[in-house]
Amino acid sequence: MEKTFAERVSEVLDVDTDEFRAQAAADGEVVKEELAAGTFDNHQSIVGFEYEFYAVADGRWAESTDDVNALMRVPRRLLELMGFEKELGLHNAEMSTSPQPLGPYGIRAQESEVQARLAAALDCTAAEGMRLVSDAMWTIPPTGETARSYLADSVVDDDVRIATNMSDSPRYHAMANTEESADFFAVDAPNVDLRADTAMPESLITSIQPHYQVAHADDLPVYHNYALRVAGPLLALGVNSPFFPPDLYEEGVDAETILADAWDEHRIAVFESVLNDDGDDKVAFPEDLDSVEEAVDRVVVDSTLVPMPVEPGGRFDDAFATLRTKHGTYWRWVRPVFDGPTRSAANARIEFRPIPAQPTVRDSIAFQAAFAGLMEALPRREHPVISLDWELARENFTAATRMGLDSGQRWITNDGQETTNPIELYDDLLAHARHGLEVSGFSETEAERYIVPLRWRVDAMETPATWKRREVRKRLDDGASLAEAITGMQRAYIEAQEETLLEGTFADWA
Repeated sequence: MEKTFAERVSEVLDVDTDEFRAQAAADGEVVKEELAAGTFDNHQSIVGFEYEFYAVADGRWAESTDDVNALMRVPRRLLELMGFEKELGLHNAEMSTSPQPLGPYGIRAQESEVQARLAAALDCTAAEGMRLVSDAMWTIPPTGETARSYLADSVVDDDVRIATNMSDSPRYHAMANTEESADFFAVDAPNVDLRADTAMPESLITSIQPHYQVAHADDLPVYHNYALRVAGPLLALGVNSPFFPPDLYEEGVDAETILADAWDEHRIAVFESVLNDDGDDKVAFPEDLDSVEEAVDRVVVDSTLVPMPVEPGGRFDDAFATLRTKHGTYWRWVRPVFDGPTRSAANARIEFRPIPAQPTVRDSIAFQAAFAGLMEALPRREHPVISLDWELARENFTAATRMGLDSGQRWITNDGQETTNPIELYDDLLAHARHGLEVSGFSETEAERYIVPLRWRVDAMETPATWKRREVRKRLDDGASLAEAITGMQRAYIEAQEETLLEGTFADWA
């Protein structure tokens, strides 16, 4: 007889944690042996991309204006039809691109693949009266529901707590049922009051994740440490989630206070506060790496949240399958990865996780191209920003979440000068991003095409977060309530995106 979902979750919970940890440690030794043998080395840099969306009602069959752009659950059959992957919430859909060599054809292929697959997905979802949205945080709950109820609803079946609106992955649900799990999962953000019995509040947020596969695995720590230095400045350019669904704010707090206290990128705080517990910072800004072996050891010693059962397989990286499984809950904002289906395809890469989902595809690909260009140029030129103290790099990251482009990012320019001037910082950073693309085979014109959406943000001192703040401010000044102002802003965001998502840029919204 087919097992119930609760029984499938229980199977996960029955995995012996000590045995799981021991096997992960043994797997770590396998990876280090392969690193020493040069298995993870490649002749060129490779790029990849993960892109998360959420679904909303397109309004075509809305019975009232309240239904327009309300969050929608994506049918599983529709996800399969689109070739997208499920994420934490039933409203989520994720696309992963095919890895490509870094170069003009590779980035062009990444952009074309996203556009082609997203265009097809938009056609599929339109038939269901829904639309996929590229945004860092949704704010309009499903019709007839509150955000609080959608995120907090759960049931207990056979002593297993199951989140009502969470995807049917046993791993997701097991997080709320292990002995190590927190008593509750809460969001820690200004004037927000949200706690749940499961990790479902994390499904408020969506992101993009550029991947950069290094040519020589031994060099991974250098790329990792440079990625930490650019994390704050790039995040400051991409901030996109200053507002929560209105019913999640504390009672009695006025709109002016909420607007004044809002951070530009609450996505970071949501992920960290929901999944960190009692000083166990599984979601964190990682420390510098001294060796590639240390990158492996960090995954090995990371706390075990969900010791999933591991099935034997025939892939190359199944030789360290338990470590790969453990890596699934190794949440760091810059994350080294070791995997590959075959020995010849084995790779060591950096997953760059700070950037929220953006208003358009071109803006999203701009971050992918800029990150890849920086990874090519900064180590090659031995850029002095590597000497920026790690604590300052972490403070940059935190400050970017709070104030975006106004956060006073610290930087060391190519001539060794320290600066907090955003013009000087981004002139240097974006010049190196463009140079990294040019040495990878891009013409000056093509390299600039990928960088220009980010350069526009610096010149205009405009980010998606500042756009959202202005839209809410305008509505409050016109007499709207906070709920009306946030909802109106969100609909304006989605409307602007409908015209620009596939081929336009955020600059078109100005």
